[in-house]
Amino acid sequence: MEHVIVGLSGGVDSAVAAALLVEQGYSAEGLFMKNWEEDSQYCTSEKDYKDALQVCDSLGIPLRSVNFSREYWDKVFKHFLDEYRAGRTPNPDILCNTEIKFKAFLDYAIELGADKIATGHYARILKSGELLKLARGTDQNKDQSYFLYGLNQEQLSRAFFPIGDWEKTTVRQKARELGFNNYYKKDSTGICFIGERHFKEFLQRYLPAQPGDIITQEGKPVGQHEGLMYYTMGQRQGLGIGGGHGTLEKPWYVLDKKMEKNILIVGQGHDHPDLYHRSLSCSHVHWITGKIPKSETLSAKIRYRAQDAPCRIETTAEQSVSVVFEKPQFAIAPGQSIVFYEHDICLGGAVIDSRWN
Repeated sequence: MEHVIVGLSGGVDSAVAAALLVEQGYSAEGLFMKNWEEDSQYCTSEKDYKDALQVCDSLGIPLRSVNFSREYWDKVFKHFLDEYRAGRTPNPDILCNTEIKFKAFLDYAIELGADKIATGHYARILKSGELLKLARGTDQNKDQSYFLYGLNQEQLSRAFFPIGDWEKTTVRQKARELGFNNYYKKDSTGICFIGERHFKEFLQRYLPAQPGDIITQEGKPVGQHEGLMYYTMGQRQGLGIGGGHGTLEKPWYVLDKKMEKNILIVGQGHDHPDLYHRSLSCSHVHWITGKIPKSETLSAKIRYRAQDAPCRIETTAEQSVSVVFEKPQFAIAPGQSIVFYEHDICLGGAVIDSRWN
């Protein structure tokens, strides 16, 4: 009988994942990870732990607790700050998976004698000959394969995603039938392991804000920004550009940042040509099979909620590639990840460095 340790967050997805493993006859136990200790105002770890404990009590399985705060700070949060300091837009959830959930947690679970770990991710693992493939979750609205593109064959061989074939509504229904207190709990949308909070105030604790000018492409001043780290490509809300500038019926968008001059460049209208680019370069490339794909039907998304778009990989180096899309993409943001797919199979991804055309 395989021994599986389930990462329990206190949420409904990991709770039902644990329940399914118990029903399927695995020797299961829960593990609750605490990974942030900087403050408690926004941290829900105490309530989350109680919810995880209630789930384990209901299932009759033990619950362990472990603190990976140092690993999280060193491997995830420092990088998060460095990227914002450089004016980029990072995605900490991806590093959370590669460095914490499928490295620190996986290593710890193996030390405890586990054969595999399980999480509540909406994704699937498929076997193809000797290779393991990462597939989208059945619930397309909840699919989380984008955040898992950094996993390798060894990590996938040690992982279970029990709810990968489930719809979210069915997961909640199952949790309610099992008597889990968290069946109604809303999904987490904050920074990985840190929680939901006022983003500007949070960043200001760690990075000094440097206000500066907002200008149009033509060089006309139209306002003041609060610090370039607070803005991302294509951002529309929170620019603070009042009336008297430009065409009233067209909203303003962030077009670019000039870090060396501390200038934010904006333009009007969702159709502004400088919001769209066909080509990008990216680094820190990772392929799940370990090899660059030969697919003729390659597509990619440039952010989690973006639609897949047909593309081709044009030039490659050891750790970088250039990508060309069939059609221009809206607001490609350096620091975000581009993730590649062949139909429902996630092939891998990389971190966006620049865009052009």
